[in-house]
Amino acid sequence: MTRRLATRAVFFDLDGTLADTAADLAAPINAMRAERDLDPLPLHVLRPFASMGARGLIGRGLGVQREDAEFAALRDDFLRRYEAAMCVHTRLFPGVEQVLDRLDARGITWGVVSNKFERYVRPILAELGVLARSRVAIGGDTTPFAKPHPEPLLAAARDTGVEPGCCVYVGDDLRDVQAGQAAGMKTIAASYGFCGEATPPQEWGADFVITTPVDLLTVLRLD
Repeated sequence: MTRRLATRAVFFDLDGTLADTAADLAAPINAMRAERDLDPLPLHVLRPFASMGARGLIGRGLGVQREDAEFAALRDDFLRRYEAAMCVHTRLFPGVEQVLDRLDARGITWGVVSNKFERYVRPILAELGVLARSRVAIGGDTTPFAKPHPEPLLAAARDTGVEPGCCVYVGDDLRDVQAGQAAGMKTIAASYGFCGEATPPQEWGADFVITTPVDLLTVLRLD
């Protein structure tokens, strides 16, 4: 990494970037499979789909797509189960606490912009002990749009009073990079995250690719 960034605010995706939520997202799918006499899928099979939420997990785990008639009922069932046990195994990724401490120490604003519903984002951040420290906690329903639309990120910039050009967005999905670019922010692809099974993070067009959360400190000149 030869280029580095100077920034005033850093926004993080939640699932697969700030926190490893895969096990708690996979549990409802395997419970639903069990009710259908299907064998459970290993976590490593479901993990790449975790950043896509109910849509991706239902597609991989039950073979039902969003346009299918039964999808809405399955989504509601999935969300009901997930909301009942969102933080059983969910943890901050190793190194994230160090990164947040350094951002706080340097006076750099940070927050979370996720496509997960806000009513899930805030309790998860609270359970992880970082909600009070996060300047924003924006979900996929906080604004009229979800990523890859830039509006959630632009809302985060407005709420923190930082111009988008002075912000960085970190995420583990192509749509995170697309949203950040559309918002006029620098983008960092978190290759340690869930990342899907399609295009690898190195081909998303992000300004940087990091392999661990702590790599962010080098990119931001905080190491």
